[in-house]
Amino acid sequence: METRTRKLDHLRITLLNDVEAGDTWFKYVKLIHRAAPELDLNEVDTRIELFGKTLNAPIIVTGMTGGNEHSAKINATIAEVVEELGLGMGVGSQRAAIEDPSLSWTYRIAREKAPNALLIANIGAPQLLKGYGVTEIKKAIEMIDADAIAIHLNAAQEAFQPEGDVDFKGIIDKVAEIVDELDTPVIIKETGAGIDYETAKAFNEVGIQAFDVSGCGGTSWVKVEMYRAYEKGEEELGLAASWLSDWGIPTAASIMEVRTAAPNSIIIGSGGIRNGMEAAKALALGADVVGVALPALKAAYAGKEELRKFMKAMMIAIKAALFLTSSPNAEEIKGKAVIFGPLKEWIIERGLYEYWLGSNKPKRK
Repeated sequence: METRTRKLDHLRITLLNDVEAGDTWFKYVKLIHRAAPELDLNEVDTRIELFGKTLNAPIIVTGMTGGNEHSAKINATIAEVVEELGLGMGVGSQRAAIEDPSLSWTYRIAREKAPNALLIANIGAPQLLKGYGVTEIKKAIEMIDADAIAIHLNAAQEAFQPEGDVDFKGIIDKVAEIVDELDTPVIIKETGAGIDYETAKAFNEVGIQAFDVSGCGGTSWVKVEMYRAYEKGEEELGLAASWLSDWGIPTAASIMEVRTAAPNSIIIGSGGIRNGMEAAKALALGADVVGVALPALKAAYAGKEELRKFMKAMMIAIKAALFLTSSPNAEEIKGKAVIFGPLKEWIIERGLYEYWLGSNKPKRK
């Protein structure tokens, strides 16, 4: 019941409060316009292959919710739209349904409404260190007939959650054990604070080939827990959370950190992506697919038509950006950007600049 109540708190707070904090740093990225693209816009191919499924555009709605009837309605709406448009989606943490199987339908409804779409299951890293193993992971996958499963890292959120699980010791070794016993692809996913080079490299070395960076600049789960702490009368915890609500690596920087650490991995660029221009910039920085969350959640809450309009606009904008950078497909836009300001300073200080100037940067012709 505690997990179910917390899920309702999270849904209510994200829909009714200002939960965004930080900066994605996409404003320090400029795509390089090609005045004579030498392409026919109608022939630009936005399709990608991801975890065995073909997406009509490099867009997924990343995992957000589940565990109660309100969340189920949102999951159903998102699923119907991604099925129609040929995109993908994830569900929120499935811990609630593993603890109480009667809640499984709130997640399973996604597969019922999207029988052909890419679906990503979701479980939290702290649960792996508290007894969850391959059995629970397989339950989460089977619950929605998932094509992949995300193991989410939410240390920043847990640090400020009134009932948070804050022991992350041994998580990389634990994930390594699970990867060896699974046929389903595993994604290491952050939850709004970004993934750094060191973490991506460590997970890549134990077999992880996919990352969802979920960088700083969008929904701050520290800020969400700030609201919950104040509601529960925990003033000191709430105040501390307010001070660190913009904690994390900006999404633009995180994409470059992970691409450098795991150059052959699949990268989902997410965290504060609010429009098609930012999506295209994420692709140019090295993401293979972009993930959206809060805008899709709010649109889905307003209804299927609103969500469809938002997602179709994203698809149109990405296709236009590919065309205007002379990129016949999403892979070809990689590197076709100028980076400046704090983002440039970051990648120099972090030793990422040589990679950016190397194989990732397109050669002038």
